[in-house]
Amino acid sequence: MTPAEPTVEVVRTMTLTPAEPAALVTTTDVLSSFERLARDPKVNVDKLERLMLMHERIVARDAEAQFNVAMASAQQAMRPVAADATNPQTRSKYASYAALDNALRPIYTRHGFGLSFDTGESPMPEHVRVLCYASQNGGHARTYHVDMPADGKGAKGGDVMTKTHAVGAAMSYGMRYLLKMIFNVAVGEDDRDGNDVIDQRQTEAPEGYDRWRDDLAAVADNGLGALQDAWRQSRKVFCEHMSKTEPGTWNALKTKAAKVRGVTS
Repeated sequence: MTPAEPTVEVVRTMTLTPAEPAALVTTTDVLSSFERLARDPKVNVDKLERLMLMHERIVARDAEAQFNVAMASAQQAMRPVAADATNPQTRSKYASYAALDNALRPIYTRHGFGLSFDTGESPMPEHVRVLCYASQNGGHARTYHVDMPADGKGAKGGDVMTKTHAVGAAMSYGMRYLLKMIFNVAVGEDDRDGNDVIDQRQTEAPEGYDRWRDDLAAVADNGLGALQDAWRQSRKVFCEHMSKTEPGTWNALKTKAAKVRGVTS
C-alpha cells in the first residue's frame, strides 16, 4: 500500500504542569500567596480569580515559548536521514521509522522532547487517524495528527493486503510521516555514500557534555569575556560537539553574555 502524501495538522495544544524544579517552586509560592489572600475576608473574590487566571496564562505562555526555542534548537542539530528502505511497488527509496528514530531520538530527547503515539477516529472512511503527542519538559505539549488510508489497496488500486494488515501498515506509515514532519527532517533518498546524511556517532554527546553546557550557560551571566575564557579553557571535544550539533545554543549564549555588559551583538 502506498498512501498519498498526508497533511499533518496541529489539532490541539495544552500546557502541562511544569517539570522543572524551579518552575514548581515558583508556582507553589504563588499558590501559597493566593491561599493567604483567599483567607483574607477583605480581598475581592473576583479580583483573586482574575489574578489566578493571569498567572496561569503567564505560565502557559512561558512554557510555549520554551517549547518553541527547544524545537528550533533541536532542528538546528538535525541533518538529512539516509533512505534505508525501498518500496518495491513504486521503486522508490525512503527512510524507515527505525532509521528516523535512531537518528532523531538522541537529539530531540536531549532538548527535552518526548513523543507518544495513539490512534483516533478519522472522519474519512477506511482511514486511520494516527496521533502524536509531542511534549517538552518546560510544560507545553502539542498534538499532531494524520489520516492514513487503510483500505488495503496498492499503488495500482488492487487489493494487496487484508484489512488487519492494512490498518497496521497505515499506523506505521502515519508514525513515520509524523516523526519526519514534526521536526521538518529531510530524507536523503540519493545518499552519496553517506556524505550528506547524518552519522549517528556524530550526534552522541561526549560524556560530561550536558553538565559542561549548563556550566557554560551559567558563565554567560558574567559577561562575554568570561564566556570566551571559559570556551578557550574547555575540552576541545565539547566545543566541537556544540559547534556541530548545537550552533544555535552557542550563538544564544554569546548574545546573552554580550548583553550583560551592554552590548547587543
